[in-house]
Amino acid sequence: MVRPLRIGVIGSGTATGREADLARGAGAAVARAGAILICGGMGGIMRAAADGASGEGGTVVGILPGADASDAANGVTIPIPTGLGEARNVLVARASEAVIAIAGEWGTLSEAAFCRKFGIPVIGLACRLPGGVPDEVVEGAGEAAERAIELAAARRAGSA
Repeated sequence: MVRPLRIGVIGSGTATGREADLARGAGAAVARAGAILICGGMGGIMRAAADGASGEGGTVVGILPGADASDAANGVTIPIPTGLGEARNVLVARASEAVIAIAGEWGTLSEAAFCRKFGIPVIGLACRLPGGVPDEVVEGAGEAAERAIELAAARRAGSA
């Protein structure tokens, strides 16, 4: 059995209209590619990406900071309550084979740092993370998803 790729979308708990549009587009493109979307399962970028993916019939895993699954954003199809608070960021990173970072604050920076430590590619999209944190920066949501899928597939093939 070949399991679907797991693509994370990380980003701010709040989002401007443009950032939310990019996140929805990235989530939708991830779902259309047949990958599972991994996110923190809450608001802002996470909610928009989950909405985009679920709107395309995709599976969205939300790794929640709290202990209540009902706190997940509506687009999350599989909520995983952890009760770990921000420590759940390491789980978001570990569960992903590549991530798309959109906008970003301190939590996003910690997730991206864990990704870099674990060798998980980070694609920046309208990213506010410091230079050198994303492996690549792209302009569009479709391009971000395509690149994340390519890098995740290459990473999986290299570890087989």
